[in-house]
Amino acid sequence: MDELFDQLITIAFGEDIGDGDHTTLSCIPADAMGRSRLIIKEEGILAGVDVAVKVFHRFDSNLKVNLLMKDGDHVKPGDIAFTVEGKTQSLLQTERLVLNIMQRMSGIATVTGRYVKQLEGYHTRVLDTRKTTPGMRVLEKEAVKIGGGVNHRIGLFDMILLKDNHVDFAGGIENAIDRAKAYLKEKGKDLKIEIEVRSMDELERVMKKGGVNRIMFDNFTPEQTKEAVKRVAGIYETESSGGITFNTLRDYAASGVDYISVGALTHSVKSLDMSLKAF
Repeated sequence: MDELFDQLITIAFGEDIGDGDHTTLSCIPADAMGRSRLIIKEEGILAGVDVAVKVFHRFDSNLKVNLLMKDGDHVKPGDIAFTVEGKTQSLLQTERLVLNIMQRMSGIATVTGRYVKQLEGYHTRVLDTRKTTPGMRVLEKEAVKIGGGVNHRIGLFDMILLKDNHVDFAGGIENAIDRAKAYLKEKGKDLKIEIEVRSMDELERVMKKGGVNRIMFDNFTPEQTKEAVKRVAGIYETESSGGITFNTLRDYAASGVDYISVGALTHSVKSLDMSLKAF
């Protein structure tokens, strides 16, 4: 993941600075020194502090960051997360990238925290999905963890998830499971297998076939989920997905399902407001 992060930062600086920040270079002397502080302007959960430090040091290793708050802290308007000092040119050229990352990550952590709180009293955990901003997945999924959620899979490489299209293209549940297991054996890979089911009939076929680690109930009602969990509990992990809103979250958790995957944690989140100002 460090390699992905380095690539992201390289691309981000490349698209923002190009052949030079001509505004800064034209009016700020190269030897000028300054200080900035990150001011929180909205209540939420702070995320991206550790990433911001890496961004600063990647651009200019001489920048000095004084951390006053950490990832996962609850913040309110007026809080100062950190101060940074060094060459003024470096402060200006890193400002927008640091804010873009931290605002996005903090927004995701804040929303995730609300979902986690909504599940209090149940053992059910909230999962993220692959509905992330291209290129920023590693940061967005880290933000989900900071907010108290759980990462599902990072990408297509760290779990086998047999969704409806895989099952249909493979010619059915049994074929999909058999081929997945044969592939893992052939490649010498130890990956968990999850399969999505769309009905109680498909669930029964999976139970009869076996060979998976987790079963996902796709677009089941809370009542159907409760019935499905009773059938599966203690045999495989269970997950609910599809059509679940913040308001129906506890209804699904009450069914006893282990996980609920929520695309809204990352695909439509409002960034948390903050600013990086000279002082």
